[in-house]
Amino acid sequence: MPIEMPRGLPFAVDTWGPSSRRRRHRFLTHAHRDHLVGAGAGADPGGGALYATRLTLSLALRHFPQLDQGEFVEVEVGRTFKVDDPAGAFSVTAYDANHCPGAVMFLFEGEFGSILHTGDCRLTPDCAQNLPLKYIAKKGKENVCRLDFVFLDCTFSKCFLKLPSKELAIQQVIACIWKHPDAPFVYLACDLLGHEEILVEVSRTFGSKIYVDTRRNSDCFKALSLTAPEIITDDPSCRFQIVGFHHLYDNASKKLEGARASLQPEPLFIRPSTQWYACGRNQKPSLTEAQQDDFGIWHVCFSIHSSRDELEQAMQLLQPQWVISTTPPCFAMELSYVKKHCFKTRLTTNDPLWKIFRDPLQKSVTSPSSVLASCTQPDEDLSTFVDDDHPTSASEECTDFDVSTLELQFVPSPPVEEPDITLFGRARFGSQAIDIMKEELCHQYIAAAEQTRFCAPEDLLHDSSKNVETYSAMDLITKQAPASQQDCVEAGDVAPSCQCPTRSICSSTFAYCSTQYISSA
Repeated sequence: MPIEMPRGLPFAVDTWGPSSRRRRHRFLTHAHRDHLVGAGAGADPGGGALYATRLTLSLALRHFPQLDQGEFVEVEVGRTFKVDDPAGAFSVTAYDANHCPGAVMFLFEGEFGSILHTGDCRLTPDCAQNLPLKYIAKKGKENVCRLDFVFLDCTFSKCFLKLPSKELAIQQVIACIWKHPDAPFVYLACDLLGHEEILVEVSRTFGSKIYVDTRRNSDCFKALSLTAPEIITDDPSCRFQIVGFHHLYDNASKKLEGARASLQPEPLFIRPSTQWYACGRNQKPSLTEAQQDDFGIWHVCFSIHSSRDELEQAMQLLQPQWVISTTPPCFAMELSYVKKHCFKTRLTTNDPLWKIFRDPLQKSVTSPSSVLASCTQPDEDLSTFVDDDHPTSASEECTDFDVSTLELQFVPSPPVEEPDITLFGRARFGSQAIDIMKEELCHQYIAAAEQTRFCAPEDLLHDSSKNVETYSAMDLITKQAPASQQDCVEAGDVAPSCQCPTRSICSSTFAYCSTQYISSA
């Protein structure tokens, strides 16, 4: 589920809660349901305008017709437009996100600095090269004009698989079909927005339309009616058929057993996804050809999210000052670029972070410390820290902050020496008790996860975000996330196996995430 944008910004991106409804402008990167949670309830004729591509708006209205009450502004990929705002006008440019039909990244430039919000993306080098040249570093040189912030889709930042390109994965699907010429039916588990490229290529290669059951898979049919209407048919005798993942294994089991019992050729079931690979069911998966599981289903590693390598390459290319994980929480800290360049315990007065914390329409102030004078004092045992390893000259004023208070905190006197707490990482306390607790929680959680088959398939979880609540950082400190969040992951190709236990442990042991620190309360 996407995060709220910092309170100092006049716009929301992919969020629809009470805080977002108070924003003067709203942006939608794409039409996956986890990015539209609360959109129906959030429809407000008097609210800010909604900016999105025409296709995304059309897809969103299929699910949430209430949005039609609001003001829409259609955006075009590659075109920069100006947004007037009481705090100062800013410019916005949309770029292809390489994720699903209609999906874009937004580049915001204004008094608040320069912000790239990727939404969900497959940020390949070619995709990143479409961004403005001034933000792209030349090989071997530091970028002079750096992005202040990148709000980044870090879905696979913990996954070390070298994911094949979408084009190569599609060719694996085609090859798998060619290898099964006797299969009377080919069932494709491609009912999610973002699988259209596979279906279009299958239809083109084999010269056949693809059947979609409008009763059982109405959402898929509606989406394809907008994105690829030329490939779908309502003829159930068609060899190529789309099957929903919710009942994929049951359907496959019944049809395969029936074919074997009657000594007939077996149908072919193909599931293009990264979930099966990222969950670690196969310790040495082949990423160059389709693999069959124990249930008879063939898998192809197809991803509409960036691989870890692609994220690293993109960050080295863009060299932003800050990287913030939009989903899942805490995952940006897994990137080498973030560990090297974005771990800060002290902020200079001209750090761009100040601008997005502060509401520009409130009373102006002369220095960050005066903004923070009224902040609630933190608890004594988690209070302050200082980075003595990075001394600062007198001309470069720095101020200390405690991220656990959800606000930057000015510390006027030298604090008790404690280990650093990084903006993008865990609070690493020296207490042996906490270390023991972390280890114990880890073992308990892994055991529980194995018992309950934590790695739920992505498609099954696609609509699970409907009941997800939004938690602040203090909620994460005082209690674990609800079961619906611990047991579910974002819609899309999210890898929950080894990642989600970390996420739960983080919330149990004061694991902080920048995406929570800077969100609106």
